[in-house]
Amino acid sequence: MVTAALITWLRDSDPALRWQVERDLMCEPPEIWEATRARIATEGFGARLLALQDPDGQWAGGAYFPADFDFHGPEAAAGQPWTATTWTLNSLREWGLDSAVLRERRTAELLAENSRWEYKNLPYWDGEVDCCINAVTVANGLWLGADITGIVDWFVEHRLPDGGWNCEWVEGSTRSSFHSTINSLKGVLAYDIATGGTDATRAARHGGEEYLLQRGLFRRLSTGEPVAPWVDRFAYPVRWYYNVLNAAEYFRQASLLDGVKPDPRMADAIELIRGVRQPDGTWLQARRHPGRVWFEVDVAAGEPSKWLTLIGTRVLTWWDSETP
Repeated sequence: MVTAALITWLRDSDPALRWQVERDLMCEPPEIWEATRARIATEGFGARLLALQDPDGQWAGGAYFPADFDFHGPEAAAGQPWTATTWTLNSLREWGLDSAVLRERRTAELLAENSRWEYKNLPYWDGEVDCCINAVTVANGLWLGADITGIVDWFVEHRLPDGGWNCEWVEGSTRSSFHSTINSLKGVLAYDIATGGTDATRAARHGGEEYLLQRGLFRRLSTGEPVAPWVDRFAYPVRWYYNVLNAAEYFRQASLLDGVKPDPRMADAIELIRGVRQPDGTWLQARRHPGRVWFEVDVAAGEPSKWLTLIGTRVLTWWDSETP
């Protein structure tokens, strides 16, 4: 399904996406995709976000929410805003921006000095109590050279008895969540990739992976039924939301680190991903997650998404090449 026409369509895109097409789908030599990747800082989506950074190192004046966000107003009911520091850093990192650009701006140090979580005014690089927030803070901190060791230890300590994580643990929940678990796994994986990990982080990560694999990435353990209708509704940007494509992309990355074959318990989830691929090899945007953004980086619902097509093609290529 990776036709010349599909590749041409995918390459006609922002450098943040194009370099990944060149590396992962076209298998171009490093000098090709690295040159494209370097352009993220000076053109397109990456340059636009960099230009929006505040002098104090933040974006939109806040850690997780914009400084002007009214927690009790109409916007709070309409959807989570995505313009503040954490989500902007997350985008730049996931797009492949060279962290040297932000290190030269002393971004990690400025955030340590100026940014506080909306939850209890906690220091930025200490994290807070939400698994999903802490996970992206680990990944972003590693990228920028901040000390996030305390948050990594927090993940090891806060894994639930069934193997995963739940952001509602602070409210007393003792059952893991698909959403919280995939985000937590991403944070711990980022740590293991960057540092080699520890026995404790590897055990926590493999335990969290087992939580999802026991459920085939989308089923209830009790009944075997799909956990929710959103499991095969793919959207980009992913944000914190769970779906089987998001999970399969995580397992692809983890397998590259661990040097293992895909787990056969993912087979039904892979067929869900394959099943919503269009005849021309594309995947459609199922929805746009509501909430304020700096600018749109993908198509409206119902249109072919280059981002989802990149991710979906990458996942199926991995699976098909590694599975008998």
